[in-house]
Amino acid sequence: MSENKLTSDLLRGHTDTIILRLLSEADRYGYEIVKLIAERSGGEYELKEATMYSSVRRLEMDEDIEWHWGDESQGGRRKYFRITEKGKTTYDRNTRNWGYAKRVLENLL
Repeated sequence: MSENKLTSDLLRGHTDTIILRLLSEADRYGYEIVKLIAERSGGEYELKEATMYSSVRRLEMDEDIEWHWGDESQGGRRKYFRITEKGKTTYDRNTRNWGYAKRVLENLL
């Protein structure tokens, strides 16, 4: 493992917020979320599908996201996730908390 590789431990508490960020841009399906996280991290972080679906279930239970079936004309139907108004509020709160934690850690490290 690379010395600068992100560990899952470092990002574990932020998976929900990362997913909410992606859903704030557009409705997305599961594999698309996993793929975008890998792409946007430059391949430095790969979210496992099982972890992503655990996060999605938690976000659904908290009513931060909801889902709908896509209407693809080719292939199977996909389950798309969308952020709710409550989810947007959660995302804003989580990003403020992240900014605060980042400032504290920068001072400590």
